[in-house]
Amino acid sequence: MAVAPPRVLSLIAPMTQLNTPYPSTAYLTGFLRSRGIDARQEDLALTLALALLTPAALAAVRDAAGALPADRQTAATASFLEQSPRYLATVAPTVAFLQGRDATLAHRIAGRGFLPEGPRFESLERYVADDGGDPMAWAFGALGVQDRARHLATLYLNDIADALRDAVDARFEFVRYGESLARAQASYDALAAALAAPTNLVDATLQRLALEAVERHRPTLVLVSVPFPGAMYGALRIAQALKSRHPGIATALGGGYVNTELRELTEPRLFDHFDYVTLDAGERPLLALLDHLAGRRGRARLVRTYLREDGAVRYCPGGPLAEPDVAFEDIGTPTWDGLPLDRYLSLLDLLNPMHRLWSDGRWNKLTVAQGCYWKQCSFCDVSLDYIGRYETATAATLADRIEAIVAETGQTGFHFVDEAAPPKSLKALAAELQRRDLQISWWGNIRFEKTYTPELCRELADSGCIAISGGLEVASDRLLALMKKGVSVDQVARVTHGFAQAGVLVHAYLMYGFPTQTVQDTVDALELVRQLFGAGCIQSGFWHRFACTVHSPVGLDPAAYGVTLHELPRGGFARNDIGFDDPTGVDHDALGVGLRKAIYNYMHGIGLAEDVRSWFDFGVPKARVRRDRIERALASNG
Repeated sequence: MAVAPPRVLSLIAPMTQLNTPYPSTAYLTGFLRSRGIDARQEDLALTLALALLTPAALAAVRDAAGALPADRQTAATASFLEQSPRYLATVAPTVAFLQGRDATLAHRIAGRGFLPEGPRFESLERYVADDGGDPMAWAFGALGVQDRARHLATLYLNDIADALRDAVDARFEFVRYGESLARAQASYDALAAALAAPTNLVDATLQRLALEAVERHRPTLVLVSVPFPGAMYGALRIAQALKSRHPGIATALGGGYVNTELRELTEPRLFDHFDYVTLDAGERPLLALLDHLAGRRGRARLVRTYLREDGAVRYCPGGPLAEPDVAFEDIGTPTWDGLPLDRYLSLLDLLNPMHRLWSDGRWNKLTVAQGCYWKQCSFCDVSLDYIGRYETATAATLADRIEAIVAETGQTGFHFVDEAAPPKSLKALAAELQRRDLQISWWGNIRFEKTYTPELCRELADSGCIAISGGLEVASDRLLALMKKGVSVDQVARVTHGFAQAGVLVHAYLMYGFPTQTVQDTVDALELVRQLFGAGCIQSGFWHRFACTVHSPVGLDPAAYGVTLHELPRGGFARNDIGFDDPTGVDHDALGVGLRKAIYNYMHGIGLAEDVRSWFDFGVPKARVRRDRIERALASNG
């Protein structure tokens, strides 16, 4: 009996970014089409958000909030109830404004008389008053009407999300939807209980949208991408609806969260909703799965795929020598065909200059290389395929992909989403872009290594580079060496200064709480960060609390870093974050408050001459770092 040709539908599960599509489905759809397979895609994260941001949905939120007993009313629900007529009247035009369809509305929004204002607007009072008392003048200036309006409209959406969370679904957020149900959860019990509960407005809306997508495309295989823990609950609700209505359609789960946290999966209940769970780069497992569904391959020959067999979970690793992964050069060009590029919301959520790029504007996401060329950092999951397997493509191939994407989308902005884009590839790509006179804007993540000379920084800027981010991490030469970061503080200073002088925005990823990091180390690191801002080397930064994962060098060999790991709880589901005991006994969480306060002010040019101890609410030692350390590094040739 002949088997019908496969039709694959790839779905982005909620919630991910609202300003641009998460790229996983674009890559898989482009790859499958390059192999002659009928492949479609939809972004249910965006579709769900837009369905909830309608007068009808907000009326349902109003009714749910009004039905709450007095002792369950929150500031968010009370404010929403009081102003609900304004919310219902303004939601459609505000969404249109954020989609770029009604720019003139910015003047009314910026005037602070159009939108209802709830608790989220209280954050404006924390801003430095300037320009006659205008609390946002320091951030947007006198002429930034569009920016002011988008920030206010974003606060407005966050007020709606808070009301929806408190009145309808306690798990709801526009990004981390139900994240606590999935992140580092050894047991599947919390997810199972949530899925067994009656559906609420959010659940019912999502499941309706998923079924409508299936009716439109009539796939034989549905792929659901879960890049983050905050998309896992939504993915399961989608699959639950599909299995209930269309049990004959095969369903497969993959994505970054799966690749990181479900590598030792033994929980059979997950397969009530998904028939297959695939790991790592999706191209080879997907080709094997399609062969299997067509009857050309048995289950035993699936590649890096979990399934349920006789009630138990079975893993099929495949043969990497016989069936190597599809080369990065051969994966084809991602396509955004089928995604409503004119309906994404350009938000201005954070006033951190680099974080703003994440939520502001629609960026074509592309990788310069597969994996990381360095793959040594001790805090990183270097043992996993998406980092450990490093492959490149020629500059011509990358430029061809860029040209094809621009032709398809009409958008010339690119976010290179590499773990660390290799300098050799970036240099070659910059030369190819200029040879073709291809005008784009791009930004991405790098290592602050000495290869990035001032000359190369200018070449990258000339090719369209507008911003780069990189890890300064602990800003301590001792700890950078322990991390195997391969850079020094002085080197970072020279590289970041080269980019800044070329007109490129520089963002530093910063870390605190690394094994053996003392209070003195943290204070010294903050002093170096102060100097880097003061010297104009970096313009943006963010402090991250170190988290140990089971796939990192610290997690694999804790003794080498002077720590003792906690025992992981038993369970057959997620396994990633792991607690540890550090003999220093430092209260890193308390230090984190001062670190975040300092960098928030540094980004706005405030307090750069102050002693760094002033940012902490308790006594800390004086910095041991010379106050001209960065100045001396910049004066040196290295």
